[in-house]
Amino acid sequence: MRIRSGQWCMRCFANRFFCRRWLYLLGFVLCPCEFAFAQSSVVLSLKLDGTINPATAQYVHRGIEQAVQQRAEAVLIHLNTPGGLLESTRQIVGDMLDAPLPVIVYVSPAGAHAGSAGVFVTLAAHLAAMAPGTNLGAAHPVSMGEQVDSVMNAKITNDAAAFIRTIAEKRNRNFSWAEQAVRNSVAITETEALHEHVIDLIADQDADLLRKADGKRVVLAGGDTITLHTAHAILQPLPMTTTEEILSLISDPNVAYVLLLLGMFGILFELYNPGGVLPGIIGVICLIVAFYAMNALPVNYAGVGLIIFSVILFVLEIKIASHGALALGGIISLLLGSMMLIKPDSSFDVVRLSWSVILFSVVLTAVFFFVVIGIGLKAQQLKPVTGIQGMIGERGKALTDLSPAGDVLVHGERWHAVAEGGPIAEGEIVEVIRVDNLTLHVRSVASSS
Repeated sequence: MRIRSGQWCMRCFANRFFCRRWLYLLGFVLCPCEFAFAQSSVVLSLKLDGTINPATAQYVHRGIEQAVQQRAEAVLIHLNTPGGLLESTRQIVGDMLDAPLPVIVYVSPAGAHAGSAGVFVTLAAHLAAMAPGTNLGAAHPVSMGEQVDSVMNAKITNDAAAFIRTIAEKRNRNFSWAEQAVRNSVAITETEALHEHVIDLIADQDADLLRKADGKRVVLAGGDTITLHTAHAILQPLPMTTTEEILSLISDPNVAYVLLLLGMFGILFELYNPGGVLPGIIGVICLIVAFYAMNALPVNYAGVGLIIFSVILFVLEIKIASHGALALGGIISLLLGSMMLIKPDSSFDVVRLSWSVILFSVVLTAVFFFVVIGIGLKAQQLKPVTGIQGMIGERGKALTDLSPAGDVLVHGERWHAVAEGGPIAEGEIVEVIRVDNLTLHVRSVASSS
C-alpha cells in the first residue's frame, strides 16, 4: 500500500510530539533527584589520635590536598592529642592557614583533650569545636631530657608565645588566653573555651557538628569569605596509610631509642659469634629503622655518640681487667647519652624519653654484656676438646719402649709417638704435650711430676 506524503508527515509529527512529551515528563521527574545530588557535599574526615609527629603532619597535608582535588566542602580533623613536636606542629598549622578550603577541628570524643601542640592546631582551624567532657590547654614547651638554662628556656617560651598569638589573631580568637596557655600552662573545659571565645561551638557528635556548622562564614587564605553548607554533607573518612602508621609508631623517641640499642646488640652478637646470621640481619634492620626515625626527631648526636661509646666500654671491660672501672664508665656514658638523645628545645612535653625505658635499658645492657657476651668470650678461651688439638694434655700408656720413638695408647687408640725429656719404658703413663701431624710428642708423667 502506498503512503501519501501528507500521511507520512502527519505520522512523523505525531511521533515527535509524543517523544517530546515523554522527555519533558522524564526531565520533570529526574530534576528533584539531580537537584538533591547537586546539593549534597562531601566533608573529608581525618583522625589525629596520639602525639603530633612528622607522620601526622604528612597525613594532614595529604588530607587537605585530597579534599581540594575532590572539591570537598571542608576538612574535619578529629583531634585527641597530648602534644608533640614543634616542627611538625608548625607544618600542620601552616597547611591549615594556607588551605584553600575550610578546615574544622573537632576535639572529640568525650574525655579527649588537646594539650600542648594540640592547642596550636585547634586555634589554627577556620572553625574550632569541642565535644562535651573535653578540655584544651597547657601548651607550655618543656625540656625533653637535659636541663636548659633560664635564658634558653625564656627564648623557647617567647617563641612559642609569639607563634600562638599570631595564630589566634589570624583567626580572631582570644589571643590573651592563648598566650597564657603557653606561658602559664593554663587549661580550660569546653564550656569555658566557648565563653572565652577560644572555640566557635560545642557539638555532641559529628552530625550535630555539621548541622551547627551549616551557615557559618569563614575567611580563607586568599581573603575570600565563604559560607559553609554542611547540614546534609556526607562525611568521608580518610585513614592513615600503612606507611604513615609505621612512621607514626617509630617516631616515638622511646621506640627509636630501643631500636638503636637492639641494632647495636645484634651487630655485636654477630661479630662475637660469626655465622649466626640472624642477629646480624636483625641488628642492621633495627639500626636503619632507628636512624630513619631519628632523622624525623630532634636528635642530639652527642647523645648517640655517648651511647656508642658506652657499648665500647662494656666490650673493653670483658677483655681488660679494669676491676669494674670500664663498666662503671659505660653505665654513666649510657645514662648521659640517653638523657641527651633528644634535643630540649624542639618539642612540647610528651615527646621525650621515658625514665623507666632508660633505666630498664641501662640495666638490661649491663646484664647483656656482663653475662651473655662474658660467657661467650670465656667459652672461646677454653681449650679445644675435640680434634687433634683436643689431644694436648691428655694422658695415655706407652705400648712400647720410646727411645725416642714408639707407640702409645691414648683415647683407646694406638698412636705413633716420640718421647721428649728422656726415654720412656713400656707401660709407663705418658702425657701429650704437642701434636705434629699424626705424631704425638709425649713425656713421662712420673718424670714430669
